[in-house]
Amino acid sequence: MVRLEEVTVIGAPLERCFDLARSVEVHVKGNRHWGEQAVALSGVTSGLVGLGERVTWQARHFGVRQTLISEITAMDAPRFFQDTMIRGAFKSMQHDHHFRTLADGATEMRDVFCFAAPLGVLGRVAEVLLLRQYMTTLLRERNAVVKQVAESNEWRKYLLDAS
Repeated sequence: MVRLEEVTVIGAPLERCFDLARSVEVHVKGNRHWGEQAVALSGVTSGLVGLGERVTWQARHFGVRQTLISEITAMDAPRFFQDTMIRGAFKSMQHDHHFRTLADGATEMRDVFCFAAPLGVLGRVAEVLLLRQYMTTLLRERNAVVKQVAESNEWRKYLLDAS
């Protein structure tokens, strides 16, 4: 199993960052070049994902169209939420999102992302040689978009009409 941890400091209020991290549209914006989208196979396809809700994601990774179903399996708004893969290409995947207000009023967003590849020893080799860096890049790009949206007026586009 691989454990990644990323910390992003965002010059915006805690609640805004928490909600943007749960926005389907912001997630898609942060993963656009993989063609990621929420599809209507099951669950939520837009807005803010809440506790117990699922999203079916489709994207192209390594030249292959993949489908992943994730569910929000824990939430302590606005400090924490967890999404867990219900079905997908990984043996397992869990993403913990932690938020806290810093002394200067900025928000620290800390991601703990754990995953395991299938296929035993072959999967472990793939984790070390390829997947660790690939998933780190994906996570950093997504977080950069959350930060950019939260620190600009663009956040209003995603949150004022969100439910």
